[in-house]
Parts: sequence; structure tokens; C-alpha cells
Amino acid sequence: MHADNLEVVAALPDGAFTLIYLDPPFNTGRSQARRTSTSVRSAGGPGSVTGFKGRSYERIKGDLLSYDDRFDDYWEFLEPRLIEAWRVLADDGTLYLHLDYREAHYAKVLLDALFGRESFLNEIIWAYDYGAKSKNRWPTKHDTILVYVKNPSTYYFDSSAVDREPYMAPGLVTAEKAELGKLPTDVWWHTIVSPTGREKTGYPTQKPEGILRRIVQASSREGDWVLDFFAGSGTTGAVAGALGRRFLLVDRNPEAIAVMRSRFAQAPVSFLSL
Repeated sequence: MHADNLEVVAALPDGAFTLIYLDPPFNTGRSQARRTSTSVRSAGGPGSVTGFKGRSYERIKGDLLSYDDRFDDYWEFLEPRLIEAWRVLADDGTLYLHLDYREAHYAKVLLDALFGRESFLNEIIWAYDYGAKSKNRWPTKHDTILVYVKNPSTYYFDSSAVDREPYMAPGLVTAEKAELGKLPTDVWWHTIVSPTGREKTGYPTQKPEGILRRIVQASSREGDWVLDFFAGSGTTGAVAGALGRRFLLVDRNPEAIAVMRSRFAQAPVSFLSL
């Protein structure tokens, strides 16, 4: 079936997924006319959620669009998909939205309105050091991952299941602690996928398994369903499957589908070719 991922996600049942990880394209390439009026959703729906400073979701969206014309096209693409992500999240579920630094601040305010500000859990900074070095500004070497939960009272999170990392100053802790390692904070130092490493699939936006492993370990249990509808190279599924989670991968890019078919050739998987 060839269709937009929005159509597929809209057909999924409510509350079916414990974990949703999304790494959407940073530039949709779409050309759309700017809206001059604001739509109003039915009372009680996601669009009627009161967010930042008690202002409605639609009001915040309108205000932000008035500040930056470039934001309009991107959010017109991403907004309905995040609304569906909210709907299909389980009551104890968590959304991880992986974004470019140029869009993350807009998305955070709007997710505050959609999910409720009390549902914001973390802003994770993934820091890396690879590629060209700018000499006329501080080099940009990080991505932002926004973390929101469906219900702040019941969400699932198990930090003890996460792989530990070395202390940056092991001499300041006991030998036992240094050997055990420390739990990660909201700043994750992790290299990108090595151009010559075993993980490399050739897909241009492939994310490292170490980043997804940490997310899946912390925010899902064995047997839980994990969803990624911008699946790309399929890293979310590869990690989820290895950790005993069930997963659904969706992507409309034929190149992504080809990469995933090759990557999962020897494993039973569920992904939709769109």
C-alpha cells in the first residue's frame, strides 16, 4: 500500500503503544499556503487541551506562526501526526520526539499544549563530535529529544534497566561505583553511526543503536509495543526486537523500505511499506 503515514497511524487503535519514538524529517519539502483562520476542534479532544499559561493549543499555534513564516510548513506536516501519536499512546506510554535544534523550541511549546505541560518529562541533549567544524560560531554538535508522557501519574520508566556509562571523573567516586558506572543524565554523549562500523546501513539519517537502546530500556517492558512511523533505517525496530519488545515500523520512502527489508531479512518483523 502506498499512502501517507498519517493515514496508517489514524487507523491504529487508541492506547496501543507503550513507547513511540519519532525522528521526523527536518524539512518536509512541502509548499502550502499560509492559513488565515484558526480551526477549532471539538470540546474534549486533544486540540482543546489547555497548555502554556492556560492558553489553548490553537491559540499557541497561531501565535508561533505569526513569529516565523518558515515554521508554518513544517508544523502543518508534523502537527496532525503528533496528535495521532498522543491518541495511540497507552496510558503509561511515552513519546520521544527527536528534532533538529532549529525546530525543538517550537515543538516543545506546542507539545506542552497538546499533552499538557505537566506531561513534559525531559529534554534530552544527544551530544556528539563528528564532521565539519565551524570557525565563525560554536559548532553545532547536538540533537534534541523531547520526552512527553501520556499520563504523568502512571507512566512507565525504569532507570535501573538502562545500561550504565563511565564516570567522567572516576577518581572522585569509590572504586566500586567507578566499576559499576553511573546512570545517564539528560545529556547523552554518544558517537554517531560509524561510516565503517557494523551498524552502518547506508541510510543517510540512521541513528545509533545505543541511543535507541537507552530509550527502549527505560520506557518499555518486554512484550510491550513500540511504534516508529518515521522508521528510516529501522534502528528502533532492531533495538526493540533485540530487547524482546514488539514493534511496528512505518515509512513512505522506498529507500528506507529497502534498507529495512535487508536489515530484517533474517528476523520476523512488522513494518508497513508506505
